[in-house]
Amino acid sequence: MAEAERIIGTPDTPDAAGDGQERPDAEQEPAPERPRGKRRVAVLFAVAVFAYLLDLVSKMIVVARLEHHEPIEIIGDWLRLAAIRNAGAAFGFGEAFTIIFTVIAAAVIVVIARLARKLRSLPWAIALGLLLGGALGNLTDRIFRAPGVFEGAVVDFIAPKHFAVFNLADSAIVCGGILIVILSFRGLDPDGTVHKD
Repeated sequence: MAEAERIIGTPDTPDAAGDGQERPDAEQEPAPERPRGKRRVAVLFAVAVFAYLLDLVSKMIVVARLEHHEPIEIIGDWLRLAAIRNAGAAFGFGEAFTIIFTVIAAAVIVVIARLARKLRSLPWAIALGLLLGGALGNLTDRIFRAPGVFEGAVVDFIAPKHFAVFNLADSAIVCGGILIVILSFRGLDPDGTVHKD
């Protein structure tokens, strides 16, 4: 949690200066930032809801139409749709640790929701929204699908040749993670500040 707080950071507060002369100027600054921060949080949750619903609907269609059927070839045998149940993490890794991955997904959701109030950057809002939507998508499977609560197998269906089968939640998590790495290398913090190391 401390690492996440360090990465997200906190926006400068007007009281930090401690100078009576700067206080009126500092009090004028937060007024425009507050709505911007609220808009960024709205973007985060809109992206999360979109990613979550896209994942949920795709899995419902796969379970209804594709499970227990032959795979559908999209690009020959290079890309197929094949329904499988995955008890492990993203891309089929760690099947013996389903409960641990469930707890990790729940923790990620809590951390993102907690740190959203400090968010001032649109790219970070999109990245965190993708992570949140993907984590919620796979967590829903782990809670509500067989064999039981917190042990459920995730529905995967995108099957590239010579690669693990995955789903849209996995894709959202990976895209969000890649975007976070890019933003970090560019020096953009979630609170909107830019730094050069």
